[in-house]
Amino acid sequence: MAARQRIIPVRREYNRWVADQTLEDYALRFTAKSARRFSSSRISQTAIGAISFLALEAIGGAITLSYGTTNAIYAILVAAVVMLVVGLPISRYAIRHGVDIDLLTRGASFGYIGSTITSLIYASFTFMLFAIEASIMTGALELAFGIPPWIGYIISAVVVIPLVIYGVRLISRFQLVTQPFWIVLNILPFIFIAFLDWEKFDLWRAFAGIDHSNAQASGVAPFNLLEFGAASAVILALMPQIGEQVDFLRFLPAEGQRKWRHRLAVFLAGPGWVVVGVPKLLAGSFLAVLTLSTGFPAREAADPAHMYLAAFGYMIPNETAALLLMAAFVVVSQLKINVMNAYAGSLAWSNFFSRLTHSHPGRVVWLIFNVAIALLLMELGIYRLLEATLGIFSIIAMSWLCTISADLFINKPLGLSPPGIEFKRAHLYDINPVGLGAMTGSAAIALAAHFGLFGSVMASLSTYLTLIAFLLSPALAFATNGRFYLARKPRHSWKNLTSITCSICEHPFEPEDMAWCPAYAAPICSLCCSLDSRCHDMCKPKARLHAQLGAVARTVLPLTVVTKLTTRLGRYAIAALLSISLIGVILAMIGYQAGLAAPANAEVIYSTIFIVFFVFAVIAGIVSWFYVLAHDSRVVAEEESSRQNTLLLREIAAHKKTDAALQQAKETAEAANRAKSRYVVGLSHELRTPLNAVMGYAQILERDETIPVPRQAAIKVIKRSADHLAGLIDGLLDISKIEAGRLQVYSNEINIQDFLDQLVEMFGLQAQAKGLVFEHERARALPQYVRTDEKRLRQILVNLLSNAIKFTDAGTVRFDVTYRSQVATFTVSDTGRGIAEKDLGRIYEPFQRGEAETIKPMPGLGLGLTITRLLTNTLGGDISVSSVKDEGSTFRVRLMLSAVDRPSTAPAPERRIVSYSGPRRTIMVVDDNEDHRDLMQEALGPMDFVVLTAASGPDCLTLIEGVKPDLFLVDISMPGMSGWDLVTRLREGGQTAPIVMLSANIGDGTAAKAEGHNDAIGKPVDMRQLSDRLAAHLGLTWIYEDELQTIAAPARSALISPGENHLQDLLRLGEIGYVRGIESKLADLAQSEAYRPFVAELGVYVLAFDFDGYRTFLNRFSGEHATDG
Repeated sequence: MAARQRIIPVRREYNRWVADQTLEDYALRFTAKSARRFSSSRISQTAIGAISFLALEAIGGAITLSYGTTNAIYAILVAAVVMLVVGLPISRYAIRHGVDIDLLTRGASFGYIGSTITSLIYASFTFMLFAIEASIMTGALELAFGIPPWIGYIISAVVVIPLVIYGVRLISRFQLVTQPFWIVLNILPFIFIAFLDWEKFDLWRAFAGIDHSNAQASGVAPFNLLEFGAASAVILALMPQIGEQVDFLRFLPAEGQRKWRHRLAVFLAGPGWVVVGVPKLLAGSFLAVLTLSTGFPAREAADPAHMYLAAFGYMIPNETAALLLMAAFVVVSQLKINVMNAYAGSLAWSNFFSRLTHSHPGRVVWLIFNVAIALLLMELGIYRLLEATLGIFSIIAMSWLCTISADLFINKPLGLSPPGIEFKRAHLYDINPVGLGAMTGSAAIALAAHFGLFGSVMASLSTYLTLIAFLLSPALAFATNGRFYLARKPRHSWKNLTSITCSICEHPFEPEDMAWCPAYAAPICSLCCSLDSRCHDMCKPKARLHAQLGAVARTVLPLTVVTKLTTRLGRYAIAALLSISLIGVILAMIGYQAGLAAPANAEVIYSTIFIVFFVFAVIAGIVSWFYVLAHDSRVVAEEESSRQNTLLLREIAAHKKTDAALQQAKETAEAANRAKSRYVVGLSHELRTPLNAVMGYAQILERDETIPVPRQAAIKVIKRSADHLAGLIDGLLDISKIEAGRLQVYSNEINIQDFLDQLVEMFGLQAQAKGLVFEHERARALPQYVRTDEKRLRQILVNLLSNAIKFTDAGTVRFDVTYRSQVATFTVSDTGRGIAEKDLGRIYEPFQRGEAETIKPMPGLGLGLTITRLLTNTLGGDISVSSVKDEGSTFRVRLMLSAVDRPSTAPAPERRIVSYSGPRRTIMVVDDNEDHRDLMQEALGPMDFVVLTAASGPDCLTLIEGVKPDLFLVDISMPGMSGWDLVTRLREGGQTAPIVMLSANIGDGTAAKAEGHNDAIGKPVDMRQLSDRLAAHLGLTWIYEDELQTIAAPARSALISPGENHLQDLLRLGEIGYVRGIESKLADLAQSEAYRPFVAELGVYVLAFDFDGYRTFLNRFSGEHATDG
């Protein structure tokens, strides 16, 4: 099975450019229904303008001067009837299916390659007629203005090109604009002649020809069958004109109007062109006799320029004015026809070369090519050899068009050929023997008669013998059973679609213009299909030209002969024979015509032709050999390319399978990694939750003076162990984030002095335990507060200091901090083992531990410095190292630490906070964990805060309906309404109090992105940090326990217990939630001045429905001795 073709992008763009219908005008495809919107009147005017050519007058004049008026008139009338009958079905099918003459030929029994011959015939007709018309225009320019012919030829050719470049739209406008001028000047001269010199009509009727007797001046010239046939041959050479009419009729809608005006317009624009053409031929016949009678020589009498100069002389007595009017009329007439000739020729050459070369440079290129050929032919004097040239051409053209007409008029109605017109390469046989056989047979018979094989009479009527195609075509269609029309049928599923996109040029086209291509396994438009040279007609292997010729050869010739003919020498012999035979036929025709024109020099002409034939035969033989070699090389290259393409596709398929497996493995690994990360994050959160309680209560117990001194050391061990566990959790979480590429930092305000004191205290003890000297020096310029990520900075310094102590066996570990221009430099130096020079370049790589792994093993994973450098870079700083083996190492970290200018609010170390200045503040703690709520109650209550607690966001919203807290401590991760949702609801509800977020995952960066909160603290909560933040947000000044003796009594009144009985009553009312009872009890107690402070503070808990806080507050007074009130 052949490999599927690879679509090359450059080639795709090439085909897109060719498919631009602005310039192409549907040159290689059927006219889309969307473009068939011209009115019948406009198209008919355009098509009728196409028959304005003065070659009709020239032909009418030429045959009249040669054969007489009677023979000319009969020939004109009979030939017109033949052209009308032959052209009628051609026009009808062109309008119905929107195809030009070439596409019509393909589907009307000639096949895809078979119609190439007819495209060449049609293209030849266009440039021959162009040359004739341009020669007439050049004659008029020379006669009126004295312009030399060679310049006139160039002007006549070049001026047409701009009018044809943009296709039928511009041509139609030009024809409509010039139509009135042309019609008036066509009719007006004959009216003047009829009134002024009627006798000239009698002279014309009696004219028998130049070489004939014209004695019967008042009678009618005699009729001669031989001369009638010769005149008909010249006229029927105009038969291909129906092709130019069809080129415009294809732009009409398939279903036109039923009005008689529409039908008449379409008829006149199609086969009815002869209805307008017959008067022009007769006019040329009359004007030739008129011009001859005025004294012009016979050669000039048949020239349309001289004809109309004589005719306009009857209208305008002034010779100069008549000359200018004649020049204007001739120029307009010739431009009207030559735009049509050039346009039709560009279509014909486009179709011809696109099939032979599988390339199409654009219709405009072939337009210029067609005009250039006509320009060269004008130098050959084609106008003076008109009759000899058109005689043979008319036979070929008639046999072609009669074959098409026979198929449309007979075969299709009888069911001998498929209905409709199929024109796509993918659906047609390359050769259809019906069309080619009928054309070849009728042309052969007519040419044999033309050269005298059947006598003089049949030689004269040889052109009419081409009508035998109407018999040959149905006979061959019947004999072949019509099986060579369609190689495969179109897809029925596409019929109801409005458009299909071509897989090559990616343009949408109508279904009639699309085919399914097995080479590309996708739809392809007719243009891209025509231009493809690599598919080798995979869609129709038995319908290719080689397959068809091979089938015929195997049927006619013995197998051994066929085998030899398929060898390289056999193919060379066939190519050489065909090319030499073609050259011989062309040279024989030239020699025959030249010998008839100069009988005296016939022998010299024949010998010269033979020498030329011999030379060209040798050249053709050499070229044929090179052609065969080139063809074989191309076949080998294509086979190798196909083989490599197949191997490549197999390799690509294998790679796709491998890639799919790798992708699946990658997705599995990523899923496992995500699951691991989720597990690590979840585990971290779950570990932090109880650890927060451990650390919090350890800090509370650490400040409790009632605990015996021996137990205080144990409490510090608990706190340090909790700190260490928190560091391990942080490292575990950081590794997970690094692997996932989601490590983030956020900036927060920290007390750098306190932060460094903690580090120095912690690592000073570690160094002391190992017998090392720990030195620390801090710059005086270092501010109290800076802005940075405390967690990440702690990790950096902890890693560096722990490594310094770990890898130093004896000596000193020094920690220095300098600060300048908002940049802090942390220097950690030691006198330990040092780092080998070869290891310095890779100490930051993951899992690289140097000698710690081999020579002197040490515990660790080798991730510390990797994380340290990553965190330093993330914070926008840099890290450097200098080390000498066995002498020690020095690490320097430089970070931007922006100073925060505000007074210190951090509590002094080892000093217990008992209150603060100002009114009493209320703090709302929202956390789903009861231990955390109790912890905050225990920590903040002794600091003289009113603490309200809520287990969820909705509970918080309910509690604050009657109370306005001064600050919120909100946990982020809560079931139902999260902490962020609660913040949003609080801000929407008008709460302006500061909100501090608490979470075990506060370092994941979400707090930095979220809005609405004022600060964030990670769990486990450090009480010094918490008190610092509270003072900053609430504007507090702490009152310490040792200051109570030196400061004035607080403004607040002391709380006096109302007595145990009242306390028990209040507790029982709180247990049953009887709020009104509590309020009544408190009202009774408030009557005593001494109990009012107690009532006011307890009333806060009642208003907030905080019964946990309510019970805690009452339990503080339970057991105290007071009088019952």
